[in-house]
This record gives sequence, C-alpha cells and structure tokens, in this order.
Amino acid sequence: MEIVLALCAASVYGIADYCGGRASRSVNPVVVTFVGQCGGFLVLLSIAVISRAPVPPISDWIWGGVAGAVGAIGLLAFYRAMGSGYMTVVAPVSAVTATAIPVIVGLATGERPGVLALLGIPVAVVAIALVSDVLGPNHRKAPRIVLWLAIVAGCGFGTIFVILAHTTDGSGQWPVVSMRLTSIPLMFVVMRSRKQKASSARTNLRIVLASGILDSAANGIYLLAVREGMMSIVSTINSFYPASTLMLATKLDGEKIHRSQAVGLLCAAVSLTLISMS
Repeated sequence: MEIVLALCAASVYGIADYCGGRASRSVNPVVVTFVGQCGGFLVLLSIAVISRAPVPPISDWIWGGVAGAVGAIGLLAFYRAMGSGYMTVVAPVSAVTATAIPVIVGLATGERPGVLALLGIPVAVVAIALVSDVLGPNHRKAPRIVLWLAIVAGCGFGTIFVILAHTTDGSGQWPVVSMRLTSIPLMFVVMRSRKQKASSARTNLRIVLASGILDSAANGIYLLAVREGMMSIVSTINSFYPASTLMLATKLDGEKIHRSQAVGLLCAAVSLTLISMS
C-alpha cells in the first residue's frame, strides 16, 4: 500500500510543479508560492477538521512548524538557483539531494529494506538525475553558488520528508497544516520585501491555486505513505515526481524527451520493479 501511496504523492508533486512552473511564466514565483500555499492551507484545514483527527501533541506542531520553515527556505533557494539559467544543473542536484537525505537517515536509524530494494534505490537516484535532464543539450557548468543553492534546496525538501516521517501516526493531516502556518507568514514577508503583491496572481488564479493545493495534497499523501512503510523506500519512490512533470510538459507544451530522459524513465521503471518485488 505504501508504494501505491508514494507513487500517488510523486504524481501529484509533479503536477503541482508543472502548474507552478506554468504560473511562474507570468506571475512572480514568490507570489505563486504564497497564494498557492494559502489555498492549500484552507483545503488542508478543512480536511483535518472534517476527518476529526485528534489534535496532535505539541511536538507534532513544533516539528510541522520546523518543516514549514525549512521548506520555505529550500523553496526560495530553489527559485533563486533556477532563475540563474542553469536549470539542467539545479533540477537534478536538488532532486538527488532531496532523495539522499531521507534514505541516509532511514538506514542510519535502523530501517533495513530488502536486497532488491537496496539495489533499486541507487538505480532510482540515477533515474531522477536523468529525468531531471542532467545530460540535456543546454547543460553547462554552473558557478559554485548555484550548486550550493541547489544543495540547500534539496536539503530543505529532504528534511521535510524526514520530519513528516517522525510525526505521530494519529495526528492526521495536522502536521501539514502546521507546516503552512509557518511557511505562509515567511513567504508573505519575502513577498512584501520584494515589493510584490498577491493581487498580481489574479490573472492566473486557477493555476496558481492548483499548484499550492496539489503541493499540499502531495505532502498529505506522502504523510500517509510514510506511516505505512519505511521512509527510505517511500521517499525514494516519492522522488520520481520529475517524471510526471516531464510527461505533462511533453503532452501539453510539446516539449521533446531527450534520449537521456527516456533512459531515466526506463531506470525509474526498473527501480520501481525492484523495490516492489522486495
């Protein structure tokens, strides 16, 4: 069950990234993030209330808040790095880093996946890098600061996966709600410091809200998945999200899949098969 949930989370994360990328073509990315997360917060809060999940202990609220702050920092680093023009460096570095952190933490804290899963994890890392276009035709050597920003972004995303995995099982979606209670004020401060206004998202409000709602939904699905299985496995599958972004860009925007990306998709299928058989 955890594999199915992790795949669902990856798919939703990828769709959210696609929507956010489309919206950011005409709206400042910080505004997209702020407005989208506000929409996601309202949906998550409604789900948490309707599901009648018990209010979690203060530790879950604290961890959720930390995850929200770390995620906001990671997102800002990611946007700054992506805006540098070195997307074929930033995307794979951040994605692989985000995968490596929960895998390392999971193994270090006693998780013991089967032999096939252990073989599938490094294949997945290669798949993520290739699908993220690490060998794309526009690839060029990036400055050191861009690499560090990509690593910071990946560390932020990977830390979120670790923190959510350590919240209590009975807390429902409240930890993700707590994330937004921290990240939204932080993004508001950043938005205002850059003299941006939330009203600028009005012309593309639907896709902006879709990006935030889907991202919040993906966090919620990941939370369900990691409560069912090992973090090292769930986070690996969850990190296949660039694949769904790529497929949408191919179908809707007419982008071409490079040969290395096609190999990456094949590696992802091999990895998933190995992990599923473990």
